Amino acid sequence: MPAPTVYRTALRGLERLHEGKVRDIYAIDAQTMLIVTTDRLSAFDVVLPDPIPGKGRVLNSISNFWFRQTQHLVPNHLTGRELASVVTDEEERALLEGRAVIVRRLKALPIEAVVRGYLIGSGWKDYQSSGALCGIALPAGLALAAQLPQPLFTPATKAAVGAHDENISFSEVAARIGPELATAVRNAALALYGFAAEHARRRGIIIADTKFEFGVDAAGRLTLIDEVLTPDSSRFWPADSYRPGSSPPSFDKQFVRDYLETLDWNKQPPGPHLPAEVIARTSEKYQEALARLTS
Repeated sequence: MPAPTVYRTALRGLERLHEGKVRDIYAIDAQTMLIVTTDRLSAFDVVLPDPIPGKGRVLNSISNFWFRQTQHLVPNHLTGRELASVVTDEEERALLEGRAVIVRRLKALPIEAVVRGYLIGSGWKDYQSSGALCGIALPAGLALAAQLPQPLFTPATKAAVGAHDENISFSEVAARIGPELATAVRNAALALYGFAAEHARRRGIIIADTKFEFGVDAAGRLTLIDEVLTPDSSRFWPADSYRPGSSPPSFDKQFVRDYLETLDWNKQPPGPHLPAEVIARTSEKYQEALARLTS
């Protein structure tokens, strides 16, 4: 029997703290909370009305894999506690199995730590118009999807549901969170990307770009939070078919973005419904990313 699809949760006995684009967050106590990764899909910062079956479990599994693999680089928010210790209802626990984690409550930093290794998406549009990427000058003559001379830290604001993230400069990050913490975020994000890109390349996947989120604990220690290097937060390309000059196929939600670009939609809520074949193919792509990265 296939696992149930979960679009939205309403857990009994736990206070809901927040409903994000994909994740529902519940309070456990003053130190910990429960994060549930649903099957919701957002594109262009709009939550679409159709869930992607199995997506939440895939994202949770990939994130947990990377949290384990990167804890030598930066600490993360996982507590290691079992779901049964806080969710006693068997029906609810079955719904959450494989898609929920108990994490430490931290102060989230108000930025997206974006790292780009290739010239694609909004970065390509920026380069075409300005010769730079988020204000960082690049060599002339680079092709679509070209590998950058070195990975670049291009931070962005962290927008609310329904709003759009905006690129900001490193100096703006420093103004928001302080220069020392800003430097620590940049260094951690670049180290995480470098480690993950090498791991993924050995498994036939190019990580074109990704975004990280960080928080700090009571002692001010930088901590990796939210999700890590998933098909929702990253562009994954098959290495064997990568060719600069064209937009590569992907193991991420770019497949959905490409479909949405064919519609007469202004990229504002409400989002359009997806055809059954787009939903099924997206689910397959997420499953393949999980299998390749974590096997």
